[in-house]
Formats: sequence, structure tokens, C-alpha cells
Amino acid sequence: MFGWTVRTATQAASVPGRVLDLLTAAETVVARANELVDRTDKVITDAEGAVTHAEKVTKAAEEQVEAIRPLIRFVEEFSTHEMDAAIRLVDELPRLTAHITDDVLPILATLDRVGPDIHDLLDVANDVRQAILGIPGFNYLRRRGEDKEEDRNEKDTKDED
Repeated sequence: MFGWTVRTATQAASVPGRVLDLLTAAETVVARANELVDRTDKVITDAEGAVTHAEKVTKAAEEQVEAIRPLIRFVEEFSTHEMDAAIRLVDELPRLTAHITDDVLPILATLDRVGPDIHDLLDVANDVRQAILGIPGFNYLRRRGEDKEEDRNEKDTKDED
């Protein structure tokens, strides 16, 4: 019994030290748990920021896809030959622009002055026609030319049969 009493007393005496060790270990666990909670909060905050950024990027990408959808549908209609021609046309645009600017637009700017000149030219042509019709014997020459043309047309028709 004495042995048992000594062991019990020894164990009873060691309890405060063990409790103190247990409390120290519990404090260490709580400190590490607090550290883990703080790190977890930071990870969650960073993840929420990443999700917000990803949502913005996704929305922008969807807008771009929607904006380009008609162009994609348009390009799908092109054959390889048409695509090659379009590329060549785009390559020629600088030269085409220079010719339009330097050559065509100046001509278009003068069209308001060309109209009266053409009208005058038509008047002169009409006067020449009237003068030719007034030449004695001209009707005879014209009828003779028409007769030759009719003969030629009849001959061409016979040759085709």
C-alpha cells in the first residue's frame, strides 16, 4: 500500500506540471489555429479578388465574341479564292487611294464644267448632220449605202443557213 500511495502521491504531484504542459500545448495549438485562420482569410480574400477579376475578363471576352460574331459569319462565307483576292485588294488599297485622290477626284471636281461643253458638242454634231443632209444627192448616196447593207445582211443570213 505504501507503494501505491507513493505512486499516487507522485502522480498527484506531477499533475500540475502535466496540466501546465497541457495548457502550454493547448496555447500553441490555439496560436497555430489563429495563424491558420488568418492565412485562410487572406487566401479567401485573394480568391474573391481573383474571381471578381475573372468575371470582368469573362464579360469582356463575351462582349468581344459577340462583337466579332457577324465578322466570323461573314468570313465563313469566303472561299479560299475569294480570301486571296480580298488580301490582294487590301494590299492594293494604298495605291488605289493615291490614284483616287490624285486622279479621279480632280476629274470629278471638273464635271460641272463638262456638261455645257458636251451640250455644245452635241449642238455642233447636229448642225453638221443637218448640213450633210442638205448636200444635194446625199439621200441617193444614203439609200445606196442602205441597199448594200441590206444585201450584205441577206448574204450573211444565207451563209448561216
